Amino acid sequence: MSGAVNHQFALPVSLQWPDDAARVPYQVFLDPAMYAREQECLFRGPIWNYVALEAELPNPQDFKTSFVGDTPIVVTRDKEGGLHAFVNRCAHRGALVCRDLRGNRPTHVCVYHQWSYDLHGNLTGVPFRKGVNGAAGMPEDFQPSQHGLRQLQVATYNGLIFVSFDPQVEPLTEYLGPDIRAGLDRLFHRPVQVLGHSRQFISANWKLYAENTRDPYHASLLHLFHATFGMYRSSQGGGVALDARGRHSSMHAYRKTETEELSAYKNTDLRSYQDKYALADPTLLQGRPEFPGLMIQAIFPNLTVQQIQNTLAVRQSIPRGPEQFELVFTFFGYEDDDAEMRAIRRKQANLVGPAGLISMEDGHATEIVQQAIQCDQEATSIAIMGGREVGGEESLITETGIRGFWRYYRELLGIAGAGKVQKEHGAQENGTWTHENYASR
Repeated sequence: MSGAVNHQFALPVSLQWPDDAARVPYQVFLDPAMYAREQECLFRGPIWNYVALEAELPNPQDFKTSFVGDTPIVVTRDKEGGLHAFVNRCAHRGALVCRDLRGNRPTHVCVYHQWSYDLHGNLTGVPFRKGVNGAAGMPEDFQPSQHGLRQLQVATYNGLIFVSFDPQVEPLTEYLGPDIRAGLDRLFHRPVQVLGHSRQFISANWKLYAENTRDPYHASLLHLFHATFGMYRSSQGGGVALDARGRHSSMHAYRKTETEELSAYKNTDLRSYQDKYALADPTLLQGRPEFPGLMIQAIFPNLTVQQIQNTLAVRQSIPRGPEQFELVFTFFGYEDDDAEMRAIRRKQANLVGPAGLISMEDGHATEIVQQAIQCDQEATSIAIMGGREVGGEESLITETGIRGFWRYYRELLGIAGAGKVQKEHGAQENGTWTHENYASR
């Protein structure tokens, strides 16, 4: 049944989680039992996992390897242009079938014993299946059709490819919800072109990064570059929109006057604003007016879609065990960008990524949390900025997106109390910040 809890991956008996999505036991970032349960009930549960941009597979027979949780998969485009995805594990002895990040080929062959598979994941060839000179070989009842690679559900939205293990998962458009779709419509409104990738390994649990990308409150405090050069400040206008279940978050900010923005920073001891700093290369921020402000969308479980100035990217976080994850940035522009705009996007890519002028602090922030919570695992973090409720906010000083993430996480893992909440997103006729507000700026 869709969404059913697999009790083979039980919750740790020692887990003590307050009946409150605003407090999170440190144990959930460390316990191998929690990690195993996530792989089965979350990543293989009734959700959609982002794996690629369609622009990464433009031609028939193109492929890209990716992950759903820690399960390796392959995404392919068949000769007719259709998209497929299957688990990247040979049906014979369990070896990786495809060992390249991306490429183009009509079949995928396991190097171990050369079992071969088509672009759908069907088994098409077994060496020595009939034996040699009539001796040995596979049993007579061996049926290749019963030994293909596990195939996943595939759906796309505006060129983003999602997959699911669950055949009864809700339609992707419903899963995303109207606010997330509005943001994706804004960025993916015409064909895109991939500009490049970056990847880094971070010594922290993947959920700490999921919190980070749902936390507009930290961004102008941790990131000196943001606040000093006015790209993002908590005193700007904007807010956070959540989907109906709180799982996805869309944060958007727009500029006010310099005087209005700096009033919250001047005459304070905040290190994140330094009025004597200047850029050695001011052209870094001399882009083109393209979007009204900044937008960060965090799509459950581990996709982030960013628009910061003129740099556009999707970020996929891939769990590598309880205490490490890989973060992959895919930078893109539009097919019809002129040479100048393409150069602007490439230069502004220096804002993010492993050594980005903004995002380099995010990886470090998650690591220092991971280091500090190793003991006292029964203790909890708190995420009560803006209250204990889950719902959209017309403010950038809020942790509502973090609370929404944990509420849905608890629901998927079968943790009691997951549904309790004081404010529902669907009842926010007043005071909700939406993409319609954002678009009018």
